[in-house]
Amino acid sequence: MELKLLLISTLLGMVCCSSAQQEGNECIKANALSCGECIQVGAKCGWCTDTEFLKQGEPTSARCDELESLRKRGCGQMENPHGSLKILKNKAVTNRKKGAEKLRPEDITQIQPQKLSLNLRSGEPQNIKLKFKRAEDYPIDLYYLMDLSYSMKDDLENVKNLGTSLMKEMSKITSDFRIGFGSFVEKTVMPYISTTPAKLLNPCTGDQNCTSPFSYKNVLKLTSNGEQFNSLVGKQQISGNLDSPEGGFDAIMQVAVCGEHIGWRNVTRLLVFSTDAGFHFAGDGKLGGIVLPNDGKCHLENNMYTMSHYYDYPSIAHLVQKLSENNIQTIFAITEEFQPVYKELKNLIPKSAVGTLSANSSNVINLIIDAYNSLSSEVILENSKLPEGVTIGYQSRCKNGVVNEGENGRKCSNISIGDEVSFNINITAQGCPKQGKPESIKIKPLGFTEEVEIMLNFICECECHKHGIRNSEMCHNGNGTFECGACRCNKGRVGRQCECRKDEVSTEDLDKNCRKDNSTDICSNNGECVCGTCECKKRDNPEERYSGKFCECDNFNCDRSNNKLCGGHGRCECRVCICDANYSGSACDCSQDTSTCLASNKQSCNGRGTCECGTCKCTDPKFQGPTCEICPTCPGVCTEHKECVQCRAFGTGEKKDTCEKDCNYFNLIKVKDRDKLPQPVQAFPLMHCKERDANDCWFYYTYAVNNTEKEVHVVETLECPAGPDIIPIVAGVVTGIVLIGLALLLIWKLLMIIHDRREFAKFEKEKMNAKWDTGENPIYKSAVTTVINPKYEGK
Repeated sequence: MELKLLLISTLLGMVCCSSAQQEGNECIKANALSCGECIQVGAKCGWCTDTEFLKQGEPTSARCDELESLRKRGCGQMENPHGSLKILKNKAVTNRKKGAEKLRPEDITQIQPQKLSLNLRSGEPQNIKLKFKRAEDYPIDLYYLMDLSYSMKDDLENVKNLGTSLMKEMSKITSDFRIGFGSFVEKTVMPYISTTPAKLLNPCTGDQNCTSPFSYKNVLKLTSNGEQFNSLVGKQQISGNLDSPEGGFDAIMQVAVCGEHIGWRNVTRLLVFSTDAGFHFAGDGKLGGIVLPNDGKCHLENNMYTMSHYYDYPSIAHLVQKLSENNIQTIFAITEEFQPVYKELKNLIPKSAVGTLSANSSNVINLIIDAYNSLSSEVILENSKLPEGVTIGYQSRCKNGVVNEGENGRKCSNISIGDEVSFNINITAQGCPKQGKPESIKIKPLGFTEEVEIMLNFICECECHKHGIRNSEMCHNGNGTFECGACRCNKGRVGRQCECRKDEVSTEDLDKNCRKDNSTDICSNNGECVCGTCECKKRDNPEERYSGKFCECDNFNCDRSNNKLCGGHGRCECRVCICDANYSGSACDCSQDTSTCLASNKQSCNGRGTCECGTCKCTDPKFQGPTCEICPTCPGVCTEHKECVQCRAFGTGEKKDTCEKDCNYFNLIKVKDRDKLPQPVQAFPLMHCKERDANDCWFYYTYAVNNTEKEVHVVETLECPAGPDIIPIVAGVVTGIVLIGLALLLIWKLLMIIHDRREFAKFEKEKMNAKWDTGENPIYKSAVTTVINPKYEGK
């Protein structure tokens, strides 16, 4: 049973070891035929450029291996290029207080550095550290986009004075603020509006005077003149439509892409979208016969959107793309009824916020201020589309030491003006792009116009590739380029020296050169015959290799000892162990060193055995151990080990303070009682011991040596003499005292009774014998006086 368990554990260990080796051996598995191919496999791979590096039978791809493995195999020169980073533009972030000298928006810097160049080696990440700092007094452009359908009539009255009021509030945040205004209703086709002539002129019912319906109108370009805002907005009129959802997405798209018409600057761009209804999106245009997808381009003529009847509503994803491209942050000012809808929309649009608009828009200023503070307190990084095979990872270091990774590593929250945060960005390439040309990516904080440009250059070839010799004579009369220590064959040529054409690789004549004799397989079934030369197979374990002219040799099928190839004291060459000095045997497991057999008395094997392969073979069966010095059954064994057994088993004895140091030479096994102690057997000697401690308690144990392992089995409980039972003794003493006391009382009482009776009897006797004098006392006077009533007549 023990043998089976040993075999299973050994096999599992070999499987685990093999699995670990396979996982880390991507270099060999790649079968790279050139240095360029090798370094693209991974950052651990290197290419040996030594001309004479390869042994007979090894293919050119054997030059590609892990660096440590190449060194062990004797490679002196290796190609192992590394990536690098170079900062091209590194303008410091702006430190400016409000009220200081006014700067142009393009002179304000909030992210650093601004431009970098990376050289990327496949599998090797390059780390970039970005710094972001919110600048104080940063310019703001705000565009107010309002729904002018009839239900927003009372809201328009409150918005008419928004310009100057908002200017006043925003001046507390920035000294450079501009505001614009736009309005929207709906597409001007059925069934969104009524197309009867009368309704086209006045879509409202009754005596309401409304303006003609329209899709989107840019009323006021961004301006710093609040009075002009109030004046133009005051002239606006309500319009109307038929269905409840509005065409706000058409308006948002035009505001985003018509930068020149709106007047956006490269500053913080805010779009306030105010409505009390839902929205149409891509696909809804089919109701009006509009099937062309929105093209995402500007179609404003005279500040009016002219293609609403031609292009469908944009999709949410399309809007997200355009808003992000143009760095616009959206604030949805929505009535209570439609809050849930727009909160879901907010989750799809980065850097957007939702505020609850009162029924008549009276709270719009506070809503805008709160939403702006919320948006500006969070920075989220986004990157442009990555080239194929390139990955990017983010880690943010925010306020108060907060560190985020993964998707949360892109952002930091609760940032105040003047706060500085940093981002660690890892960029990794796997392989090279097909063309191998430099690529460019951009990283920017959402809602900000600033960005970081990163140039990506890919290391696709080794340095030695530049010094290659075309049509070199070393490659069989110029049939290849000799570079990096090996031949890179021209098209149609194969072989280590490009000595064969592809069409003659597997002919019978060439195959004969790959057989040791007619009775053996081609390349001993351990390789392939290429151009009449064996190229041996590769093993998953990079340390294991086939070699030889016919791949008949290997370095892993030698004898083993202690589960180690050649006992760990030699090397395997062509299936034979070449032992190190002082070792011999087929598995190099026989040591010629006799120092390990010397006993403490300097005798070999204590004079009681012979030294064979560095191990004592004891000739006296009573003696054991590596030097035949241990005698488990000799007199004095129990006394010798008593103190150590006592301290380890019970924590007592003279050695309890030095137990760990002095008594760790045996394995201690506790048993419940003496019956569980091992009994003497033929396999190894065993001594039964009985010892007494300082408290007169006995403990029992056995001492044995089992295959050089010293084992002590000890009964876990001490056998101590029984002490007096105090309770019965005390109870007996108390009972005795009580009984004696009662007896004494009874005796005393009995004596008193006898004494009293005697005295009474004596009294009675004297009383009987007494003679009393009967004469009267002369001084005695009677206490009775008789008085007779003189008038008593006796009646």
